[in-house]
Amino acid sequence: MKKRILIIGACGQIGTELTARLRAKYAPHKVIASDIVEGDTAMMQSGPFEILDAMDYDSLQDIVIKYEITDVYLMAAMLSATAEKFPMRAWNLNMDSLFNVLNLARDGKINKIFWPSSIAVFGPTTPKVNTPQRTIMEPSTVYGISKQTGERWCEYYNKKYGVDVRSIRYPGLISYTTLPGGGTTDYAVDIYYKAIKHKKYICFLNAESTLPMMFMDDALKATIGIMEAPESDIKIRNSYNVGAISFNPEEIAASIRKHIPEFSISYEPDFRQAIADSWPESIDDSLAREDWGWDHKYELDDMTKIMLENLGK
Repeated sequence: MKKRILIIGACGQIGTELTARLRAKYAPHKVIASDIVEGDTAMMQSGPFEILDAMDYDSLQDIVIKYEITDVYLMAAMLSATAEKFPMRAWNLNMDSLFNVLNLARDGKINKIFWPSSIAVFGPTTPKVNTPQRTIMEPSTVYGISKQTGERWCEYYNKKYGVDVRSIRYPGLISYTTLPGGGTTDYAVDIYYKAIKHKKYICFLNAESTLPMMFMDDALKATIGIMEAPESDIKIRNSYNVGAISFNPEEIAASIRKHIPEFSISYEPDFRQAIADSWPESIDDSLAREDWGWDHKYELDDMTKIMLENLGK
């Protein structure tokens, strides 16, 4: 069967790299990138691009019909720290865009959906160590509330209408390709920029804030992996836990010092500390590993070496 992919939110932190990866894998003309603004030169020149407001159902449907889209990756969202500043805008974007895609699939206009959830669905009452797949969820942020709600709707549309929707709960993601995008875990991206440029970093979380993290290559592997898995292997239709590494700011600083010995870190926690305190320290992702073969590759020191080498260029 022919495959034609639409990426919504292609200019974001994940979308940028996902677009490039999928175009390399399936051929550029089969991967249509879209966002509310144009992408960078590489994205615009490497394949089809459409300006799209993810909350505009009619415009989305027009693009789906125009390109005969089969698979949609819905990457548009307002992330945790930004969403706390603009709660209703975040809620509307995060939820309306999901309903638009779910309804297109319900009506038989697309075949398969990837929708990302997050560790933000967990809250202060969730077990923090090896957080189980099924556990207490009492999110304390707008972002987390929207993701938990989205999980329930994904599961409902699968059970009620047979929609083939697939999802993973991203931990903090780290990449050298795109700038931080307004997430609580984004300190772990910014710290590498500051290490190279200034040899010091002021962290908005405290030294002991251990959080689940993942190098972007592993995140792309998980995203494409779950979409390529046989439908019968996808047994969870809200969202799968996926994990890789967990560390705190002091541990990432120590990893950086192996390459930049003079690097120093200091701490000035802000409102994002409360968000981090409500999230897990580590993730039990055994079901993703069992069901569809998820496995991560990169550990902390591997990631640090790659980040510093590439940002140094």
